Amino acid sequence: MSAAIPDHLVVAARTLEEGRAWVEGRLGVGMQPGGEHALFGTHNALLSLGPDLYLEVIAVNPAAPSPPRPRWFGLDTPTVRARLEGGPVLLHWVARVPDLLGVDLSGHGEGLELSRGEHRWTLTVPADGLLPGGGPLQGVLPSLIAWHTPPPPTRLPDAGVRLLTLRLGTPDPDALRAFLSALPLAGDVEVYEAPQPELAALLETPGGMVTL
Repeated sequence: MSAAIPDHLVVAARTLEEGRAWVEGRLGVGMQPGGEHALFGTHNALLSLGPDLYLEVIAVNPAAPSPPRPRWFGLDTPTVRARLEGGPVLLHWVARVPDLLGVDLSGHGEGLELSRGEHRWTLTVPADGLLPGGGPLQGVLPSLIAWHTPPPPTRLPDAGVRLLTLRLGTPDPDALRAFLSALPLAGDVEVYEAPQPELAALLETPGGMVTL
């Protein structure tokens, strides 16, 4: 299998407006409209991080009906809701693979065929809606995505923002490295030991370096 690459960063917020204002205020650039995810009752806004990578702000869509299954990224859980009460957070990341055939999906969840507007993709989502990995890897183990149409960065305007380093902290760095080495992963991803799962992104913006 050819190397996977980071596909996008996931910033979650109580509302899309709050999340978009937080990202734009931190990075000093404007975000682009995204769309709605009917299966999960969410919507998003997007920001290019270069030709192969982007950032999304995601939030529960108050105009959408309750979804038939738990929302992705743990958005229905008390733990994530409590985190978002303190403001938007960099919650998760997604790695792109050419396809999911032959990929060990242990800990990642099932591969769902999804769409938003003209975009089509397969994404791993645990049936319970929690962030993948569980325990010391929850949230730092990436969801896996295989695009069936050109990914969003190919259509987003270049905002002059680039990801320099994605930092992943976990109580079990060896287990995370083993998961990532099995992809294998291309890109500047740093794994380190931390008391609990945590992630941070060092970004170069038109106004200087910013960490989310």
